[in-house]
Amino acid sequence: MNDNDIILNTARDWAGAPMALATVVSTWGSAPRPRGSHMLIHADGRFEGSVSGGCVETDILATAAEVIGGAPAVVKHYGVADAAAWEVGLPCGGEIAVLVQPVAADGFDPELFDRIAEARDEGRSLTIQTDLGSGQSSLRPIEGAAFVNRYDPPRRLLIIGAVQIAQALVELVRPLGIATTVIDPRARFLTAERFPGTTLDDRWPDEAVAALNPGATSAVVTLSHDVKIDDPALIEALRRPTGYVAALGSRKSHAARRERLAAAGIGEADLDRIDGPAGLAIGAIGPAEIALSIAAAMVKALHDRA
Repeated sequence: MNDNDIILNTARDWAGAPMALATVVSTWGSAPRPRGSHMLIHADGRFEGSVSGGCVETDILATAAEVIGGAPAVVKHYGVADAAAWEVGLPCGGEIAVLVQPVAADGFDPELFDRIAEARDEGRSLTIQTDLGSGQSSLRPIEGAAFVNRYDPPRRLLIIGAVQIAQALVELVRPLGIATTVIDPRARFLTAERFPGTTLDDRWPDEAVAALNPGATSAVVTLSHDVKIDDPALIEALRRPTGYVAALGSRKSHAARRERLAAAGIGEADLDRIDGPAGLAIGAIGPAEIALSIAAAMVKALHDRA
């Protein structure tokens, strides 16, 4: 489960209670949390999420209590050049600005949580703009000093081939909040015992990939080493705006793969989208290290497309 899912689920659980939403609206240098990160605060002091990884949360909680109590929305600035920043413990060398606004019609309307959830379920992005002066958020364009936050669909990974590397890769990406599906028509490979807690799909890969329709926040990685399984999946992935496409194999096997896919009608530009051999060149040895190299390359590619 990723950060936005946690915030959305918590907002649903706390619906109707007084709340405040803290959001990182700007960063500089080695800021501990990226722009757009949220922290949701309940009137009773409970909170979910993070705006600094722990550095300024105590101060944000105090500010949120004031906002929940009726104080106006406020943008708080923290940086190492500011004495107050040291008091709240921001030693990382960066600077952040955090908006604290009420979860209310005159701030972050609770209905916006529902709109974000709907967009994520439908696999589309949603943009929300916030007037930094008033603390009012809206789906409509705002004139003046506005913070624009884009909520992308959840990241997904479609693994083709229920092999040993796939087992390691599933476990590596689980804490990253990436929804993973392992696809393999071979029943002896695709078992719940080998992939506990993972979505399994026994359709032929081209059919499965077409149905799952990967987009810019999705990755398709082929691992089976079986041309009949891997190639159709790659063709379907390259027909879509898939954010990361990778194929396991040597440079020699990848060259042969490109020839086969070109003969199947895949153009040069799309062939160049394939990360092959899959993964960052870290000198990986064994399934776990190969999975690590693939996970790292995937995360980089998805961030680069953001």
